[in-house]
Amino acid sequence: MHITGINYTAVAVAAIASFIFGGIWYGLLSKQWMAAANLDEKFAKGSGTGPSPVPFAVAFVALLVMAWMLAGVFLHLSRGGVPMTMRSGLISGALIWAGFVMTSLVVNHAFQGAKRTLTLIDGGHWLGVLLVQSAVLILMSG
Repeated sequence: MHITGINYTAVAVAAIASFIFGGIWYGLLSKQWMAAANLDEKFAKGSGTGPSPVPFAVAFVALLVMAWMLAGVFLHLSRGGVPMTMRSGLISGALIWAGFVMTSLVVNHAFQGAKRTLTLIDGGHWLGVLLVQSAVLILMSG
């Protein structure tokens, strides 16, 4: 479905794919992430029934918004008559990460006194998210 030029199916698929990527990323780096964030096993177990679903729901909604905004950026970039390619989409996603996401993360973590490892793990996650979303949006726009 296309409304105002944005493929909302692609936005949903991009959000789902990046959510799955995040699960894999933090699944592989869970011990390192918890150590860097100064968290222990009690955090992972939550209230004894596992982690709260609320952060996962918030994360998914945020990923939907991110994919929607990224699709809007791609739409505006292609309005000059030059279609977005996989290369230009991935470069755009990486530049958005470097210029907006990583800079914000570095500042927040610096003021929080977070370990550099936490910044690298979280920053790598957001780079992966933007690259996955970029790829899905480009693949589904054709």
